[in-house]
Amino acid sequence: MQRTLGVCYYPEHWPETRWAEDAARMAALGLTFVRIGEFAWSRLEPKRGAYDFDWLRRAIDTLHAAELKVVLGTPTATPPKWLVDEMPDMLPVGADGLVRKFGSRRHYDFSHDGYLEECKRITLALAKAFGTHPGVVAWQTDNEYDCHNTTLSYSPAARSGFQAWLQQKYQSPDALNRAWGNVFWSMEVSDFDEIELPHLTVTEANPAHVMDFRRYASDQVVRFNKAQADIIRAHSPGRDVIHNFMGRTLAFDHFDVGADLDISSWDSYPLGFLEDRSDQGDAWKQRFARAGDPDFQAFHHDLYRATSKGRWWVMEQQPGPVNWAPHNPAPRDGMVRLWSWEAFAHGAETVSYFRWRQAPFAQEQMHAGLLRPDSSEAEGFDEAARVADELGQLDTVLDEMPDKADVAIVFDYPSGWAWEIQPQGREFDYFRLVFDFYRALRKLGLSVDIIPASAPQLDGYPLVVIPGLFTWSENLVAEIRDCKGQVLIGPRSGSKTSDFAIPDGLPPGLPRDVLDMRVTRIETLRADTPVQVTETGTFQFWREFLETGSDAETILSADDGVPALVNQGNLHYLGGWPDQALMRNVLSNLAKEAGLVTRDLNDGVRLRRHGGHVFALNYGASSFDLAELGWTGTPLLGELVIEPSEVTIMAVSDAGY
Repeated sequence: MQRTLGVCYYPEHWPETRWAEDAARMAALGLTFVRIGEFAWSRLEPKRGAYDFDWLRRAIDTLHAAELKVVLGTPTATPPKWLVDEMPDMLPVGADGLVRKFGSRRHYDFSHDGYLEECKRITLALAKAFGTHPGVVAWQTDNEYDCHNTTLSYSPAARSGFQAWLQQKYQSPDALNRAWGNVFWSMEVSDFDEIELPHLTVTEANPAHVMDFRRYASDQVVRFNKAQADIIRAHSPGRDVIHNFMGRTLAFDHFDVGADLDISSWDSYPLGFLEDRSDQGDAWKQRFARAGDPDFQAFHHDLYRATSKGRWWVMEQQPGPVNWAPHNPAPRDGMVRLWSWEAFAHGAETVSYFRWRQAPFAQEQMHAGLLRPDSSEAEGFDEAARVADELGQLDTVLDEMPDKADVAIVFDYPSGWAWEIQPQGREFDYFRLVFDFYRALRKLGLSVDIIPASAPQLDGYPLVVIPGLFTWSENLVAEIRDCKGQVLIGPRSGSKTSDFAIPDGLPPGLPRDVLDMRVTRIETLRADTPVQVTETGTFQFWREFLETGSDAETILSADDGVPALVNQGNLHYLGGWPDQALMRNVLSNLAKEAGLVTRDLNDGVRLRRHGGHVFALNYGASSFDLAELGWTGTPLLGELVIEPSEVTIMAVSDAGY
């Protein structure tokens, strides 16, 4: 498969006399795709029914004439002022009860049926106008669902939609009362119309109530996206439908949205995410301030590859300083190139840079592009050019992604909602827990696939890790029974039923022939009160008291004698949140049992197996000799001594695999 580069472009921001020059420079740089149009509704329809598509057609024609391929965005993330004035109740309402107003973007409520119809109308008009244009090869639906926390709205539209959703699910108020446990605190209702949205309560709302609202809200995102995708497919046959997801965003189920996409993409901003979305301390952030977290981008590459069955892009790749994080440093020289190659190592078809030219006005004027506002080349331009040149030399030797990585991590968006609703301890965060396991596996030099709990396929994986899963499905339990590899189930997994109740037989809620063990109580821990498990490792944040039956064996115990790691056949249960040392101990031993070769990597160097090749990437500030890992031979790209910000690609045989 050919790997390509792209860029995000806003012709409506620039004089039309500049478009042809921009297109020629894009093509000369080696770009293939150009995304346009996703924020242009006010220019496409200045007032109701007065469509002005001529400028967009000229822009597409200009890009197509330069042999560039257009990804056309639907403009529904930025409804124009005239539409908001016509339909003011389309605006979302925050958890504080305040209406979120016009003046930036994403000012709409997923639950509002009237706004959905308007989105279908503009999508249909665009699809009819440009659906068969030879320059349009793909479509992007909307832009960054949930950006600025916009999945959840507490509006009248959301309330009525939620009531209807509940009525369809439960059929009767009595069934709902039983499922939610509404006898507690006298919360019983006699009619679905009595049900309020779970916010502005005196203290915490019923967790089952909140969980159903989160399910409902996620379904509204799926509905919204599917409405556009269906229209595009009907009027633009043969074109891919794409959406651009975000980093560390769990508010809706991306697997469900991905079911209606041909390609999942995401917007990768390594330096912004390190500052804005990392759980690591200041020392870590200082160390990687100009490189980004060595595992954060890779995690999302693997996650979003799974949401659309293997086809994925980076739609927005950071090319320089951004404008939205608490601090916005410039990338270290070479990092834009490294981030690009890392995406290809994880199977990306396209890496698209945001944006072509830095805007001199409005909210994002401090966000770098490949060009500066005066059209001179910014630092990221040269790095993109280098990637384009290297792709031209190497693309034919790069393989398809392998069917299976070394390890599978089971990931589940509802688990993220559940532990946000009822964390029990301040630090308990589902993403953080899963990411800790992912990072530890990567530091062992292992490649990871992420698979959905809703449709698990564990067969063929030597090692499977299931951390913090909210509740079991019959399919997943069956997959665990049949799995021939080593399976590690992590803290808090199976601790609730789907109705957010403690299982009758106590967690982890698995049949005793699968795991003869139960959790009798839990405790959450301050950072300064860890529980010692081995000489080098502890449980932090979360600890469970395990009681084993005759079929289960205790492998590790805490210093107080309570089982910490339990084994039954090829199944293992870890009864707490391990620190880095304990995590490495447990995972390296299981990897050895699974027949996997591990490597002792430092904090900055990471490996990724890709078909018949292995990529090595150095996020660190010092060089690393890959010969220490047993690598020999001549790299296809880079050197055996990998310098900071550099990339090395080796054939598998030369890399000792």
